[in-house]
Amino acid sequence: MIMKRVIFILVLMMSVIAVNAQATKTQSTKTKPTHAVVQVADLQKPITDNIAKDYAGYTIKSASSVTSNNVLTYQVVIAKGSDTETLVYDKSGAFVKKLPKTTSSHHSSKKK
Repeated sequence: MIMKRVIFILVLMMSVIAVNAQATKTQSTKTKPTHAVVQVADLQKPITDNIAKDYAGYTIKSASSVTSNNVLTYQVVIAKGSDTETLVYDKSGAFVKKLPKTTSSHHSSKKK
C-alpha cells in the first residue's frame, strides 16, 4: 500500500514537471520584429555624429526603430549618389553593424 502511494506521488510530480516545462517552452517563442519610422531630426546625436565621421559625404535617407525580442535597434539608410548603405545602431546610439546589400530587381540600376 505504501509503495503504491510513493509511485502515485512520483507519477504526479513528473506530470507536473512535464506540464510546467511545456508552458515555459511556449512562452519563450520569438516575437515578430516591430518597425517604426524615426524622423531624421529625431535621431540620437551619437548616430548622426558617427555617420558624419565614418560616412562623410553620405546623407541620411530614412531611419526606423526595430524592436525584436525586447531589444531596440535603429536602422539608418544612408546614400551617396547611387550607393546606399543600411547601418544598425543600438538603443544608446552606438554603431553595431552594416547590413549586407540586397540585390533586388526594383533597386538595381541598369547601366548603358
